[in-house]
Amino acid sequence: MPIARQNQKREVTMEYTVTLSSLPATLDALKAMPGADLKRPEDTAALTVAALCAYPANHEACYEMLNYLRGPRPLSPAEKQFIRDRFLDGKDYLPRSYFAGAVPENDYRPTLPFTVRLTDSASPIAEEGYKKLDIRSGGADSPRSVMLRLKPSTGEWFLWEQTLLVGIRIPKSQDVWA
Repeated sequence: MPIARQNQKREVTMEYTVTLSSLPATLDALKAMPGADLKRPEDTAALTVAALCAYPANHEACYEMLNYLRGPRPLSPAEKQFIRDRFLDGKDYLPRSYFAGAVPENDYRPTLPFTVRLTDSASPIAEEGYKKLDIRSGGADSPRSVMLRLKPSTGEWFLWEQTLLVGIRIPKSQDVWA
């Protein structure tokens, strides 16, 4: 009787948790937060979520924070327009959905303190100096990613690209079929 053998490749997936005691409303507030030295990629990714949360109250402050997180590569006009488009129709809940406890049933109100859970992306990165992290949204079935790029001369991890502002389930209070 033949024996079936399985050749299973076991890969270790790193998990990270970043806890924020508050959300920044200004660039100075962001710079004062733990992790704002951008020495760890998971901090840069979590601060990206926090910066996006500022958009509904102050668009320019959000852009300033994102530009800081992007380092020597500021947002282009097209990227600013993309962000504007994603927040149309009161979708201020999009970035909040990445905090622990934020789900459609509670209108994406996270538990405090603000906690972001990240994992190394299942998609391999071929280029050295880049890192891709996945973040789960309480309103989506699959994780969204944040790509980061290392600046070797400073040891800082900067935001390279993100897919955090894609559609998710609407909050229960806005769902006419709930």
